[in-house]
Amino acid sequence: MVTMTKEDVDPTSDADTDKVDEKEAADTAAETDSTDTDETDDAESTAVSDSDTPSLDDEESSPSAVTWVRYAIFGAVAAILVGALVFSGVVGWKVWQQHQIDAAGEQAQAIAVPYTEILTSIDTSSVDENFRQILNGSTGDLKNEFTKASVQLRQLLVDNKAAAHGKVVNSAIQYKSPDKVVLLMMVDQSITNTQRPDPRIDRSRMKITMEKIDGRWLASKLEYL
Repeated sequence: MVTMTKEDVDPTSDADTDKVDEKEAADTAAETDSTDTDETDDAESTAVSDSDTPSLDDEESSPSAVTWVRYAIFGAVAAILVGALVFSGVVGWKVWQQHQIDAAGEQAQAIAVPYTEILTSIDTSSVDENFRQILNGSTGDLKNEFTKASVQLRQLLVDNKAAAHGKVVNSAIQYKSPDKVVLLMMVDQSITNTQRPDPRIDRSRMKITMEKIDGRWLASKLEYL
């Protein structure tokens, strides 16, 4: 005797059951995929957010780096400015110093030329005035030497009725500084006396040293070359 079950009688029931099970499995898989997708999206969003947000170390090091760069730039600019000022100061000082030296040379030469003519021009009719001018424009060795010899020289000029007239035909500066100038003089000197009544021209070369004393340029030394 064959026993018949409900499933044997109604196979449709098993098919329906299988369909229900398949549907539930599909729904479960879909829910699982959705959950995994959401978790993946959350992870990616978190990673992006973390990458966009600067770390604490970056926040702490960035201002320091900027500050260091600013100090470096400021230091470089300051060094350039200081160097430029120092260079300008040195150049300006040298230019000013050279100007002072050139001016001293011109001033001394302007005094030395007429003074040399006084030294080489003596007339017995005005010998005392000549000597006064010579002493007034001299200093140092030249003044001392002329003072010692002036008495004898005056008597010699008077006795021989000597006269001399000097003319500087050329002059040049050999050395110059703010307070001392050495010049070379080319002098034509006309001389007459009782033995030579006709004028005689003597051409002499002299080196005269001028020194600035209390604001005045005075002759301190005279040499015949």
